[in-house]
Amino acid sequence: MDAHTPAPVPPPGCPAHGSGGRVPLYGPEFAADPQAYYAFMRHYGPTAPVEIAPGVEATLVTDYQAALQLLQDSGTFRKDARRWQALHEGKVPADSPVLPLLAYRPNCMFTDGAEHLRLRQAVTDSLARVDVRRLSRSTEQIATYLIDQFAARGSVDLLGDYAKQLPLFVFNELFGCPADIGDRVLFGISGMFDGINAEKATEVLFQAVGELVALKRSKPGDDVSSWLMQHRSALTDEELTHHLALLLGAGAEPLRNLIGNTLHRLLTDDRYAKEGGLIDEALDDTLWDNPPMANYAPHYPATAVEFGGRRLEAGELVLVSFAAANSGPALAASRQAGSNRAHLAWSAGPHACPSKEPARHITVTAVEKLLNRLPDIELAIPEDSLTWRSGPFHRALVALPARFTPVRASTGTVPAPTAAPAAPARPEQTPRKPERTGLWSQFLNWLR
Repeated sequence: MDAHTPAPVPPPGCPAHGSGGRVPLYGPEFAADPQAYYAFMRHYGPTAPVEIAPGVEATLVTDYQAALQLLQDSGTFRKDARRWQALHEGKVPADSPVLPLLAYRPNCMFTDGAEHLRLRQAVTDSLARVDVRRLSRSTEQIATYLIDQFAARGSVDLLGDYAKQLPLFVFNELFGCPADIGDRVLFGISGMFDGINAEKATEVLFQAVGELVALKRSKPGDDVSSWLMQHRSALTDEELTHHLALLLGAGAEPLRNLIGNTLHRLLTDDRYAKEGGLIDEALDDTLWDNPPMANYAPHYPATAVEFGGRRLEAGELVLVSFAAANSGPALAASRQAGSNRAHLAWSAGPHACPSKEPARHITVTAVEKLLNRLPDIELAIPEDSLTWRSGPFHRALVALPARFTPVRASTGTVPAPTAAPAAPARPEQTPRKPERTGLWSQFLNWLR
């Protein structure tokens, strides 16, 4: 910065006025305009000191090249959250809202080296067995069912009534959840990410997934859960439970946001309407500008190291800002040159998203189905009245209200799903009436 360049001004509500101040990545101010915060943080260099929740400090990588270096250097930067020094020292509040997404679990996200390769191979090989045609059919069926619930109203919250529900339903299908387990998976994942009775929701989710593991051990099917179980990596029941919870939960929330943010872009930018939709282009633009996971990829230096102009101590929490890296000057030329997928929205390196292609496919199918059924759908409120959810990790709207000309519901005469038949109830479950009244149960009944 030369003598003629004015010093950067922190965004409204940002306390980082001094050189040692930490920039908060939470609260309504950050959610309303995160790009203003990223622009401010760039004056620190490739990395910036941040606070991701009250009392929880981290270093955020905001530069594309630095982010790529970190994500690909598994020798210097480790994923095992048991290395997190601040947690060991009691500096992280036990009830911190960010702890559930950062605490160690025995899955491929939080492991390194040979153990990571073993667990990751089970995930990638199992996801590779997903039939694209079957995935399309399942997504179309679920989209039709969800649209039928609001088609005659002429109005809808595209987040709560569509983008939030569709990924959970698709994953219940892919993972072979019977009705009673699927209902509780939906409840658990929704509660965890919405922060509504999150502790109870987490308990419900893991209990349901544990039952799914037990069910698939005794009665395997043609689904991701069974494929994981049968993989040569020989996952234990504990590892299976944590991987299924990871894939169901960590997949559902980002996919919800990706569908919602893509719909937001299509409804608020006239260019797409004038040029005939261009759903794939809108999706890629969303991954550049509003990636569903804006800041994540927790890493911990194995030893003290100089990185991005800062000294990082061993075990210090380091996060990658995919949103800041995507919008930085280093990628501007690539994007203008037409390299539309050079962004980091899917992360990179050995821990890059293993389900990028299924996620794209589900999103495009869901958006196409909605626009085909409701071709005149439009935003129901001014764009500047929309509210973005607070939080350091995601980029997600609170709601996306829309209106359209009411249409009749479909007949619902589509074939029943092949991946998730309702399993015969065990004797002790027979009297439990609620297991047939949840969202997943209602969908299965609709199909029949």
